[in-house]
Amino acid sequence: MGFADRRYAESNRSWRGGSSGAGEWSAVTTIVVANCAVWVACLLAENDFPLARWLAMRGDLPQHPLEAWRLLTYGFAHDMSSPWHLALNMLTVWFFGPEVESRVGRNEFLRFWLAAIVVAGLTWLASVQIGQADRAPFSFLVGASGAVMATFAVFVWHNPHQELLFWGILPIPAWALGLLYFFSDVNGAYHGTGNVAHFAHIGGALFGLAYAWRGWNIGDLLEAPAQLLQSRRRFRIFRPDDEPAPPSRTPPRQASLEDDEALRDAVDRILEKISRSGEASLTPQERDTLTLASRRLKERLR
Repeated sequence: MGFADRRYAESNRSWRGGSSGAGEWSAVTTIVVANCAVWVACLLAENDFPLARWLAMRGDLPQHPLEAWRLLTYGFAHDMSSPWHLALNMLTVWFFGPEVESRVGRNEFLRFWLAAIVVAGLTWLASVQIGQADRAPFSFLVGASGAVMATFAVFVWHNPHQELLFWGILPIPAWALGLLYFFSDVNGAYHGTGNVAHFAHIGGALFGLAYAWRGWNIGDLLEAPAQLLQSRRRFRIFRPDDEPAPPSRTPPRQASLEDDEALRDAVDRILEKISRSGEASLTPQERDTLTLASRRLKERLR
């Protein structure tokens, strides 16, 4: 297999671009389809089984720890009285999600989305337990709005001056629209008006800002305990009378990449890392490797 057959030389054939592999749905498409499918399932089962209520987050969840699944499932259920709750959430992630996904990678965006659902749900749950404890048994939360706000916050952080159309009419920079939405939620949370989960929006937005600001990678955080355990297993006791190990005869890294097979293997590993964690996770050495592979490919195509 030559360089022209490698994935980095192929056009992206995924549904929404980003970092999905050939023939794969993007994370955004997966999220939209999953939410729409759940809404339809809840609609069909409404008369026989209250599926939407079973998926929803309950305000008295601390008193029902065995129902912890609700911390995640509520983010895939939406208001059954009108399709607009679902439609607005999915349109927003459809517009802003692909840019975030292309930055962090398909798998990482899915992890980010699920983490944002949990964080937004916990924020809402804390607000109910602290401010409306007497109404907790009668309070329920549904919708992906918290994760949507987290996604929008990451988009705004990386594209603050991107011009957007407010209500499809008024041009406004992304940072101004972000502030408008954020303070609108703060005002709504303060006055406690309407049927909107403002605290979930605030929790999601703050999580998205922290994620972008600190450059978090949830995949790396999940792998950290395993990597720590593996590194501890490699520890050994060294005694002064031990014979020194013979010098390594492994050629320098750059020299080894002069071999086509070694370079192809290195490129494959880097592409897998991009798919898992996004292009921003690459080290300078890995970027140099991709540059070398690109230059080698151009030389072969002349």
